[in-house]
Amino acid sequence: MTVEGVAALVVAVGFAFMLGVSDAPNASAALIAARATSYRGAVGFALVAHVAGGLLAGQAVARTMVGLVHVTPAQVAATYLAGGIASIGFTLVATRRGIPVSASIGLVGGLVGAAVVLGGWQAVGWGGLHGGRPYGVIGTLAAIAVSPVLGAGVAALARRGLAPLARRATRRSLHPLRGLIWLAAGLVGLADGSNDGQKAMGLVTGLLLAAGVIPVFAVPFWVTALVAVVLAVGTAAGGQRIIRTVSSRFYRGGPLDGLAAQAASALTILGAGYLGAPVSTSTVVASGMVGVGAARRRRHVRWATVSSVVTAWIVTVPACALVGAGLAGADRLLGGGR
Repeated sequence: MTVEGVAALVVAVGFAFMLGVSDAPNASAALIAARATSYRGAVGFALVAHVAGGLLAGQAVARTMVGLVHVTPAQVAATYLAGGIASIGFTLVATRRGIPVSASIGLVGGLVGAAVVLGGWQAVGWGGLHGGRPYGVIGTLAAIAVSPVLGAGVAALARRGLAPLARRATRRSLHPLRGLIWLAAGLVGLADGSNDGQKAMGLVTGLLLAAGVIPVFAVPFWVTALVAVVLAVGTAAGGQRIIRTVSSRFYRGGPLDGLAAQAASALTILGAGYLGAPVSTSTVVASGMVGVGAARRRRHVRWATVSSVVTAWIVTVPACALVGAGLAGADRLLGGGR
């Protein structure tokens, strides 16, 4: 494997870490908002759940990831290197400001920009839908766009369905309710680790295949284990600022709100993984919090925060595409990416 290939592998593993950073609130924000545990307890639980999800991951999402670009084997390392750096850089800037952006959306943009520079427009796997399953760039972006709307809608319906319980709730009933929140948060961590973990697994396996290290596309177990652990460590390193954004700045709710949001998020992410759709899990979880807030007290949802985050998500694709294109162009001038 070339030096550029090794660098791309390091960036792909680093991308897994950044996915974990952006995913920090997914399985822990609701636990904290519902006062089910402390910050440390929620982060530790999320770490274990994400490791388990990564280890249990399939390969459908990973295969979708390698289909985003159709460059030559010699150009794979440069494409993944540029796209990964673009996504990581954008995510670092956003998370330092406490904005839960999607590293997944950034990667799509970064890969597209790099592929166009290195191989032309035909090097992009535009895709769409086939048999109800999304594939390629268009299918992936469609899944990323639809999943938060679906997550918010399911969360709103779930919260309204739980409304009778809220009216009859007593202090004694809060204990089993928090147990259900723990269960839902664990499912989110499992789904999150599986879907996001496969994105990095797909990149690493694609690099190994292009370098001739493996004969066919099949994620090796050591890749699965490495990505699962790195992703989980990233969730632990995400920090209190971004977790606070999701747990309180969108909508400050109670235990039933957290249960509805987490259950809806887990269902949406697991469904996407079954279809092989690499969705933005952080977007789905954030939309779940907004959905329960809108179902209860629409005026209490912090729409200014929602607007700023949505704006960041919209800007992510073109911004990362430009950065990815610039990095790929520089790499080509220096003699790489041929």
